[in-house]
Amino acid sequence: MRKITYLLIAACALLFASCGTTASFTRGELYPKMYDEKPMTLLVMPPINNSNNVEAKDLLYTSINQPLAEAGYYVISPHLAMEIFKAESAYDAENFIDGNVGMFGKVFGADAVIFSVIENWEKKGFGIQTKITYLVKSTTSNEVLFDRTCDLYLDLSDNNNYGGGLAGALASLAVSVLDTALTDHIVAARKCNEYIFHDIPQGKYRNEHLQDQEIPAEAKNIKKTVKK
Repeated sequence: MRKITYLLIAACALLFASCGTTASFTRGELYPKMYDEKPMTLLVMPPINNSNNVEAKDLLYTSINQPLAEAGYYVISPHLAMEIFKAESAYDAENFIDGNVGMFGKVFGADAVIFSVIENWEKKGFGIQTKITYLVKSTTSNEVLFDRTCDLYLDLSDNNNYGGGLAGALASLAVSVLDTALTDHIVAARKCNEYIFHDIPQGKYRNEHLQDQEIPAEAKNIKKTVKK
């Protein structure tokens, strides 16, 4: 009898746990401040690089604006913004992420700023492992309006066919190292950006603006393995 009781308790615990993990929200429920403040003009801040890849910051920076523009927002030119960041000693976004970002509204006319924090960016096996957290922060209320994390592995193992066996595997690995030093890191950055901002409430320049509150929101913490 005692064993049956324990089994029932365990089953109930699993049931409640599963209910908790499958709970879903709409975009309006998960990102209500995006709909309240209705940001239109966005400023992309230089990424904060906590990884061991010294090039990750520059690789990610110029690729964030495209999915945001496609989502209906006006994104201030990253190249123009970078010149001002350097002139005003604002290149290190870690100095501003926890502070008041109202100054960027005054200087750039931005309604919100985009922060990205690179936690991991490395060559791993036959691919690239990245983990990036993104925040959209209001320049008026200083509130975080949108935040998500993408843990993404870009699998490059099928990019080249060098036959089977040990020799083929070694040849593929050697070419993979060369390839990832060139363009594949940019592909990894773009994939992360796409997955993150696919779920952002649509901006003013899209027909879905303020009409997508009832769309089911995707998970805030994404873990994906994708092909190039």
